[in-house]
Amino acid sequence: MSDSRPASKRPRQLSRGPHSDLGFCNSYWELRKQRPKLKKLKKLLIENLYEGPAIGGQEEVTENRYTMLDLLEKIQASEAEIKENLKTIHACEIDGYWRLLDFDYEMKLLGHVTQLVDSESWSFTKVPLQNCLEELAPLEPKEMIEHCLNCYGHRYVENDEVFYSLNEDQVCRGLALLLLQNAVKFNLKEFQEVWQQSVPDGMSTSLDQLKSVALVDRTSRPETICLLRVEDLPEDTQERFNHLFTLREKWTEDDITPYIQDLCGEKQSTGALLTKYARSSMQNGVKVFNSRRPITT
Repeated sequence: MSDSRPASKRPRQLSRGPHSDLGFCNSYWELRKQRPKLKKLKKLLIENLYEGPAIGGQEEVTENRYTMLDLLEKIQASEAEIKENLKTIHACEIDGYWRLLDFDYEMKLLGHVTQLVDSESWSFTKVPLQNCLEELAPLEPKEMIEHCLNCYGHRYVENDEVFYSLNEDQVCRGLALLLLQNAVKFNLKEFQEVWQQSVPDGMSTSLDQLKSVALVDRTSRPETICLLRVEDLPEDTQERFNHLFTLREKWTEDDITPYIQDLCGEKQSTGALLTKYARSSMQNGVKVFNSRRPITT
């Protein structure tokens, strides 16, 4: 039987045919994984905050409202990443559009829930959904009360009845932000007293609950606390460090870590970021970090 396979040829025997070399390129494109650019998401939703249902003859503002498809077109992130961030910022889908709640309205909802928990002497780990909706229905739409419970609690079922266990850290954090939002600086001791009084019975406040949203100044007399949310800081790494060192010349690792943790890529630590963008020194036996480059204020 004859072999029908074509005979192999040496490179110089191959016919060039219609192909010819037009030139060469000494550069190339490389695909790299990037952190999703989600700061724009909140900026878009802030354009039309949801302040509650329209009252009387008020008309709902319909401009600057976004569906999930709209957000996918405008945000450099996957649908899963966008949904996760929407959950983080407590956004709510209303009539097919994703809306960010006005902070005062969100706190109003939370206040209704926590006051009801106290007045009914419920455990904050066992808030009955149906009772909650019925009691608060004259005040707010049931959908918004349930949204608030989803933001600040964990849903579970016991004996075919739905309950919510309020998240102590999230509730305390939300009420702290309410106290801090209108104050440039707050006397730390006074703040802690007022804060503890504002949370439901059985909950305990702790400054650890405020990492990445509030900054304590232990060097001032008296000690103070102020609002500083990581979500309000620049997304670019160098700009973030420049901004932080403008606010404070020297940072301890514990203080700065919550404000740079989100900048870490895969297999990257905050320690590696500090090594690259900051200089360390010892101050009164404590390691502190300052900028590697001059900071102009």
